[in-house]
Amino acid sequence: MAFGGFEKDRGTLKYRCPARHYGVKCRGMEQCSARGGVRIPLAEDRRVFTPLARSSYKWKTTYKKRTAVERVNARLDEVYGFEKHFIRGLKKMKLRCALALMVMLAMAVGRLRQKQGINLRSLVKAA
Repeated sequence: MAFGGFEKDRGTLKYRCPARHYGVKCRGMEQCSARGGVRIPLAEDRRVFTPLARSSYKWKTTYKKRTAVERVNARLDEVYGFEKHFIRGLKKMKLRCALALMVMLAMAVGRLRQKQGINLRSLVKAA
């Protein structure tokens, strides 16, 4: 489906039939149940469906402008395993996050001392 825009008043993303959106003839257009388009409410899954559609060109340019903090948070989630954790209690969670951040900084300092600045963010063992 082709992205047709965000409808603020309805809180939905609009996707249109690619044939109609790009002006192409389609043999099955009369039988198609989605020929008018489809609306997906943002409430469906707010993390996936945002007012700025992920399939749009504007999303790509905006996504490139993420801050370094977001990248660190993503690394904590994915690499250090905080996305699926079994830690209970705020004190324990703060301690684990602090330790993970210290490990990241220690790895960066070690790379700089070994003159491996190009591999500064690498988590692989130093050569």
